[in-house]
Amino acid sequence: MFLVLAVFGFAQLAFSASSPELLKGYEAQSGRASPVRGEQFFNAKHGKEWSCGSCHENPPNHDTKHIVTGKVIKPLSPNSNPDRFTDRVKVEKWFKRNCNDVLARECTSQEKADVLSWLMTVK
Repeated sequence: MFLVLAVFGFAQLAFSASSPELLKGYEAQSGRASPVRGEQFFNAKHGKEWSCGSCHENPPNHDTKHIVTGKVIKPLSPNSNPDRFTDRVKVEKWFKRNCNDVLARECTSQEKADVLSWLMTVK
């Protein structure tokens, strides 16, 4: 029983995270993050008709709605939504999906680092 709990606890640690931990990981892969670049990236259109701000708005510190589906989107800023950026698997899933919508490709580690570093400053 103890072994099962120990393994389960270890698996939970592998998936759980905090915004600073995720940021540190992205920076280790890419280099120092820039909140200024992150905000610019968030608000820019990258060859497609949407920006990140199309659905999450700026500042992303309140509930919004997806511009197509109307589905409620909880605040993106971890300061307004402490549950945001706490599950590595979900973070990667949503970065992949949203970056594809906005960029027609996956985001780089540098882009993720920049956006996350900016989101961590949004109150």
